[in-house]
Amino acid sequence: MGDERPKLLKRPERRRTLVAAAARAFAQNGFAATSLDDVATEAGVSRVLIYRHFDSKSELYQAALDEVAGQLVQATGAPDRLSAASLDGLIRVARDNPDGFRLFFRHSGREPEFRAHADWLRGAMVETAEPYLREVIADTARLAWAAALVPAVVIETLLAWLDSGAPDPDSVPATLAEVVSNVIGAMAKGEGT
Repeated sequence: MGDERPKLLKRPERRRTLVAAAARAFAQNGFAATSLDDVATEAGVSRVLIYRHFDSKSELYQAALDEVAGQLVQATGAPDRLSAASLDGLIRVARDNPDGFRLFFRHSGREPEFRAHADWLRGAMVETAEPYLREVIADTARLAWAAALVPAVVIETLLAWLDSGAPDPDSVPATLAEVVSNVIGAMAKGEGT
């Protein structure tokens, strides 16, 4: 009979495993409604093991958000190098880490202690969208509205895609580009009416 003991992971590897499990657990119900027991169950470990790596549930949640933030920065160039091409990176993070994406954009925005995570990227997206939109929208107030609307539509479109089972992933870039184009068209068309 073979050795059936669980494989012992080195500390950094165990920590990454716990952070990934935390993202999955927290993405289901958010910070307040998720216990460390829920995270431990998701990770297949004891709560005591979690406390060997993290001092609190808040610290673990923060680590999960930081992990996704790092992925988003690497994939999109945020916040300083965002461009129209950054959408592909955003899609890639959503596809490769759907729980982390949901956690970052859906749940952290609802948690006052952690809201800054989603807000900084949304702010950078607004700043990136504005120069492109200025080419088709002259009215300052309408431009501000459109610059805030486009990132919201992008994020909500990706969340809806993930929530529906991420169908037809190859079509996502084209679909998202068309959705954004239609939003921009509607905002530009409505100007001055």
